[in-house]
Amino acid sequence: MQPSGSRGRGARALAVVEDLAEEGPRRRLAAFVRDALAAASVEVTAAAPLRGGAIQENWAVDLAIEGGRRPGRQALVLRRDAASKVGESLGRAEEFALVQVAAAAGVTVPEPWLLCTDRQVLGRDFYLMRRLHGTAAGHRLVREAGLGGPRDALAERLGGELARLHRVTPATMGRYLDAGGRSLDFLLLPQPSPALDQVARYRAALDALGPPRPALEWGLRWLERHAPPPGELVLVHQDFRTGNYLVDEAGLVAILDWEFGAWGDPMADIGWFCAKCWRFGAIGKEAGGIADRAPFYQGYEAASGRRVDRDAVYYWEIMAHLRWAVVALQQADRFIRQGDPSLELALTGRIAAELEWEVLALTTARP
Repeated sequence: MQPSGSRGRGARALAVVEDLAEEGPRRRLAAFVRDALAAASVEVTAAAPLRGGAIQENWAVDLAIEGGRRPGRQALVLRRDAASKVGESLGRAEEFALVQVAAAAGVTVPEPWLLCTDRQVLGRDFYLMRRLHGTAAGHRLVREAGLGGPRDALAERLGGELARLHRVTPATMGRYLDAGGRSLDFLLLPQPSPALDQVARYRAALDALGPPRPALEWGLRWLERHAPPPGELVLVHQDFRTGNYLVDEAGLVAILDWEFGAWGDPMADIGWFCAKCWRFGAIGKEAGGIADRAPFYQGYEAASGRRVDRDAVYYWEIMAHLRWAVVALQQADRFIRQGDPSLELALTGRIAAELEWEVLALTTARP
């Protein structure tokens, strides 16, 4: 859930970087892929850590494969569990399952390749997916007109992508599993509603962090008092925003970062995308810092047949700021108490005050 940027480079981060640079881990990775694809031989020809993303560990990996089901030279991303984590984040096996279901539902995602839960291979669970070319850096996308193609068209396309994801419900999930997806039985149904379920979880998370945060407690109480009634449950991305989709000069390339997927309110994803905290300074462009809301809403409504509830979106924008504040504090906690030396994690906690201000502004505007 972090803005794109460089990964921390403390002592532990350096130890991680050295991992796939060593011959032993490369041999074990090659052997895993060889066996999984029934190949004659596999060689890891290159492996380098990818910049961006502070929650999981990502590597660009090049393979030379002879024989088997996917012969040839392959450019992939290896995504592995980080040494420390945010409580909301799913494991890589669960994220891999979500990517498979999203692909089956017609969402534009990097092609999922292989999942490995044998920790003898690389020490932690990981999966491989197709490596695509483009940029996901939100601060660049909102400022560089040459990225992403025409912005209204990009916003409309993103609305359509989100609508395709929201076709997946607990009742319809079976049809996407038949199309190649894995079971999502690890996702619990929110109780008593998506909104109140989140209020309870973020209140518990704040309590666990220790020092009181009165502005966030105020926001939680407002969200509790104004919670929308239980409604339709759909598969939500929960981090669908600028910074988590890949673009090139022509337009959208893929939707990324599926580690927070859940059953939830469809308006929650729309509120997250439009929240002020994810506009990367382009405040006037309320759809992710790239366009007005109209084309994004139009794309969503046309592809989903569902009307965007403006009042519900406002509610979920408040939830978005509060949630991001909690996660920012959890990221700082990874540095302070869990021993992760990443400077990025330490600095992320500093944005909580700005998010608290926004929570207060939004809640007092609609008492």
